[in-house]
Amino acid sequence: MTLAAPQSVPPVSVIIPSYNYAHYLRQAVDSVLSQTHSALEVIVVDDGSTDCTQEICAQVTDPRFRWIRQDNAGLSAARNTGIRESRYSLVAFLDADDRWDPTFLATVVSEMDRLGPAFVAVSTATMRMDADGNPLPPPRRNFLRSGELTVSTFCLRNRPLSSSVVMRSQVFKEFGGFDTGLRSSEDRDMWIRLTARGQRFYYLDAPLAIIRRHPQNMSKNAPRMKQNSGMVLRRAWDAGVVPRRHLSFWLRVAGIHYFVVAWTHFDDGMWVRAWRYLLTSIVLWPFFLRPQRVAEPPLFRLRAMIHFAARLGHPLFQARLPRSQAPRLPAPAPCAAKPGNQPILK
Repeated sequence: MTLAAPQSVPPVSVIIPSYNYAHYLRQAVDSVLSQTHSALEVIVVDDGSTDCTQEICAQVTDPRFRWIRQDNAGLSAARNTGIRESRYSLVAFLDADDRWDPTFLATVVSEMDRLGPAFVAVSTATMRMDADGNPLPPPRRNFLRSGELTVSTFCLRNRPLSSSVVMRSQVFKEFGGFDTGLRSSEDRDMWIRLTARGQRFYYLDAPLAIIRRHPQNMSKNAPRMKQNSGMVLRRAWDAGVVPRRHLSFWLRVAGIHYFVVAWTHFDDGMWVRAWRYLLTSIVLWPFFLRPQRVAEPPLFRLRAMIHFAARLGHPLFQARLPRSQAPRLPAPAPCAAKPGNQPILK
C-alpha cells in the first residue's frame, strides 16, 4: 500500500525508535506531524518497552501515523525495522526523546532537491534542551559549516546526530542497515561506511533538530560510548577508509576521540578519567594548528580544561555561559490509556 502524497512533493518516512521513552514520545511524534512539509508518514518502533509507550501510541489518530511493536533488540534493530516498513524513497530518523523545528523537513527536502541525486543524505545542525524542554547552552561552539561531509569528517567527529538526518532509502538496499552489534555510535559507523564507498553527504548549518539531554541518554553511559566509538574507529582503520600511511591523520583522529571521551566522562561524573583522557588527547596530537577542520575553536583543549575546572567549582574559572535559542516545550504528556489504533506486531 502506498500513501497518497501531493504531486511533486517528495514524501518522507520518519522512523522513531523508542524504548521506555513514553514520557517524551508524544512530543517527538507531534513535532513530526506538525511539520510544514506534510507529505510524510511516522513509524514508531516500540522496541519492547515496559512503560506506557503502547498507550501513548494508541492515542495518536493521525492517519499518517502507525506503530510497530517488537521484542527488545536495541536501537539499531529498531531503526532497521522502521526502514523495512517504510514506504517512501526518503527516510528520516528521530530519536524518541528529541524533536524537530516545524520547518526541518521542508528545509532538508528542499536542500536535497537542490543538490540532486548525487547526494544520498542531508543533515542539519542541532540545538539542545534539558529533560523538561528548557533550552540549554551549547557545551562549546559549533565550528562545522555548511558543505559536504566526507569519510575523513566522520572519522574525526561523530557528527551529525541521527535525529538531524534525511536519507535516500535506496542506500540501505546496497549497504544494509545499522549494525546491530553496536550499542552506540551505530550512526557514525553507517556514515563512515557510506562515504567510504563514494556516497555523498551534505551538512546544512541551520539548527533545526533539538536534542534532549537527560539522565537516561545513551550518551550518558561514558564507558559504553568509549568502547563503541573506539570499535567503529578501529574498523575504519582496518578497512583503510583513509590510507593508513597517513599516520598524522589517524593520530589526529585518536586525539579528537580521546578529547570527546574526556567530555563524556566528565559529564558522567567520572572526573579523574576525564582528565586522564584529556591529557591522552594532548599527548597523541599536541597541537591542532587548524582546529576549525575538526569543528573546534582555537585552543579548544585548554578551553576544556578551564571548563572542567569551572564545573568543579574553582572560583578563578567561574563564567556565565550564553543561552541557546531553542524554544521551550510543554511538560511531557502523562501516560493515560485511551482506545486508539493498534500496533503491527513483529
